[in-house]
Amino acid sequence: MNVYCDEPFQFFPTNADYKELRGTFITNCICNGFLTYTAIMLNIVTICAIRKTSTLPKNLKTLLVSLAISDVGVGLVGQPTYLSLHVSWLKLNDPSCNANRLLAISGNLFSLASFLGVVAVSVERFLALRLHLRYQELVSQERVGTLVISIWAFSLFVSLMVFWSSVHIISIIISVTASFSFIVSVVLYLRIYLTVRRHKHQIQSLQVQDISQSGEITNFSRLVKSAIDIFYVYLVFLFCYSPCFISVVLIKIFGSSVALKRFRSEEHTSEL
Repeated sequence: MNVYCDEPFQFFPTNADYKELRGTFITNCICNGFLTYTAIMLNIVTICAIRKTSTLPKNLKTLLVSLAISDVGVGLVGQPTYLSLHVSWLKLNDPSCNANRLLAISGNLFSLASFLGVVAVSVERFLALRLHLRYQELVSQERVGTLVISIWAFSLFVSLMVFWSSVHIISIIISVTASFSFIVSVVLYLRIYLTVRRHKHQIQSLQVQDISQSGEITNFSRLVKSAIDIFYVYLVFLFCYSPCFISVVLIKIFGSSVALKRFRSEEHTSEL
């Protein structure tokens, strides 16, 4: 447990940086305090809106509600814990091991559930476009419910690994999962693009040949619009998480400033 509590501090500032970064800490506290409120309230409003919208398919509703709940969890637990670290730094104190562990658990749980939720919605929209009439038969509510439970169970398992595994192993699992999910999402959206492009000319011909097909055309247009909307959500998700991901990768490759400073300090002490 001491190893786990020490390893993540390579991503945090050192005692010598506390006074220098005071303005940054205050800015982060203000921004995250505001974002905590918006993450909670806006996602609660989103959940209520999804449940009251009768035009949304039940499978899509289930996945979107699960996605919104994970974002509410980030606002309720993840961001307040992160704020507590900044308060400790403002007081020139090191965060406790329990605070660090709680941030890791909440961050891994809700972030992983959120990312896998976005991927699950992308898969569901792709199947809705691809399967057409067979969609209701193959993508049942029971299977979607099982998928949502599996996502949360896997995210909870990975987040609780802090009690018996090292940060390195957890990072590998999350990296492999994220990389595989990213590849799947890219492939799916390419397939969606090709499917929409192929059916575009068919829809135009149906509009000219048979007006009775307007219902099918409208339904397909809704599927396309929903898939595009989910794609925008996916892009926003990647944009928001990319700074953290890039920082972690750079630290893994080049080492942290904390480790470098400790190395120089030890080297200087040995010279003396």
